[in-house]
Amino acid sequence: MIVVHHLNDSRSQRVLWLLEELGLPYEVKRYQRDAKTMLAPAELRAIHPLGKSPVIDDGDVRVAETGAIVDYLIETYGQGRLRAAPGTEDGRRYTYWLHYAEGSAMPPLLLKLVFSQLPRRAPALLRPLVKGIANKALTGFVDPQLRTHAAFWEGELGRAPWFGGQAFGAADIMMSFPVEAAASRAIALVDYPRLAAFLKAIRARPAYQRALERGGPYAYA
Repeated sequence: MIVVHHLNDSRSQRVLWLLEELGLPYEVKRYQRDAKTMLAPAELRAIHPLGKSPVIDDGDVRVAETGAIVDYLIETYGQGRLRAAPGTEDGRRYTYWLHYAEGSAMPPLLLKLVFSQLPRRAPALLRPLVKGIANKALTGFVDPQLRTHAAFWEGELGRAPWFGGQAFGAADIMMSFPVEAAASRAIALVDYPRLAAFLKAIRARPAYQRALERGGPYAYA
């Protein structure tokens, strides 16, 4: 039985979704963020030294990092499902988006989260100064970067119906988190109709909905 060490409002939701798409039995071990700091609990450090989620246990095998987990599950249990054939144009596209999701898409989204929260976490006397610095970073660098990435996503979905090519696959599961995070706090979907259609399509998938039931409320953190 695969065990998913699942942190609420985290990337581990994608692992639950992939397991549902593959039809694999699994157990969810839940961890809850601190309500004030939004950090993962100390108990996760007993599972992985960084105290991060997701982590899965599959018998004696333990795998961390969402992309590595997706690769492991597809290679071990996929039987050719949810990925394009290696050596094809779609196969190269699949590999690109599978790794782009964390390697390039998430850093500006994390910067958006950090700079947006800095003023409220600063001491009261310093709050105006911190707010000014944070706003300058957001408007001068972070927000333009996010618009550039969103325009790239929109354009690529015009070249193929899915991020991973002609068929839905694990690369789309990986890209779901940055697209959902961007839609919730960084971009207006009215400006990106293909991204809006992508979100509508993935949220309509029965496996996506079952994963939400298993994982609990999900705020696209």
